[in-house]
Amino acid sequence: MPLFMDVHELGGEVSIDDVAKAHLADLQTQGRFDVRYLRYWVNESQGRIFCLAEAPSADAAATVHREAHGLVANEIFEVKEGS
Repeated sequence: MPLFMDVHELGGEVSIDDVAKAHLADLQTQGRFDVRYLRYWVNESQGRIFCLAEAPSADAAATVHREAHGLVANEIFEVKEGS
C-alpha cells in the first residue's frame, strides 16, 4: 500500500495534547477508508503537524482527517521509505 506524508500548517501554536486527540479520532475513523495512520510529528511553536499514513490514495487519507476532526492537510505527498 502506498505511503503518504501530509503537512498541516495551522498558522499558530498547537499543543501536542490536542494533536494526540486528533490522532485518536483518525485511528477510530481510518478503518472505513482502508487507511492506516502510522505516526505523526509536531512542531508546537510553529503550528506544523506531519502525519504518515498507508492509504490507497491521497484522497482517502484526506477523507479520514476530514471525517475524524475536520483538520485537513495543506499538502499531501506520496513518499517511499528509506533507511
